[in-house]
Amino acid sequence: MSAHCMLTGAQPGFGNSISHSHRRTSRRFDPNVQRKRYWLPGEGRHVRLRLSAKGIKTVDTIGVEAAVARIRARGVKV
Repeated sequence: MSAHCMLTGAQPGFGNSISHSHRRTSRRFDPNVQRKRYWLPGEGRHVRLRLSAKGIKTVDTIGVEAAVARIRARGVKV
């Protein structure tokens, strides 16, 4: 579960690495997931979220309270 974004649901994609000779080997495309700590004023505590870069920008836009509400609506415990 470490390569999943709690807000956007971004998860690894799978594909192939193709060498110069066109041999294909499996590879994994991981999203840019970071652990970020936010102050949640409604509950008077900090929350630590695993967010992709797009998720961090979304929190900056809509606010941490709305973001946590969306995360909880997806069924993820915060």
